[in-house]
Amino acid sequence: MRAVLQRVDGAQVEVEGEVVGAVEGEGLLALVGVTHEDGPDQVAVLARKICELRILEGERSVLDAGAQVLVVSQFTLYGETRRGRRPSWSAAAPGPVAEPLVEQVVEAIRARGVTVGTGRFGAHMRVGLTNDGPFTVLVEA
Repeated sequence: MRAVLQRVDGAQVEVEGEVVGAVEGEGLLALVGVTHEDGPDQVAVLARKICELRILEGERSVLDAGAQVLVVSQFTLYGETRRGRRPSWSAAAPGPVAEPLVEQVVEAIRARGVTVGTGRFGAHMRVGLTNDGPFTVLVEA
């Protein structure tokens, strides 16, 4: 399981022109990808990292700042581009495997008292954000 975390000053995700999830003000956008071997252990590690990494302004975590998180599923994080001109998606877990794990990440973050917005799994989404810094990190669990 991996996530690209972006420190944001506002972010939102739209599906068919409707805002389905957002972060208002300081927070994190978490693009989350799942591979075939992922399970509960990876969910716990990733949720903990999202909540506790001290990457907000002033070396604060989401928990320290009372900040929000926007989680968007992103199977393309497991795209393989070493050969040819088309990415291979074989390392990405299929929807029936990935969707429940992404939802478990969301629930684990919420269980820590964090407000979480989400995209819509499998939908064509438009994600808008103001990257604060810019600050972007890759987290693997």
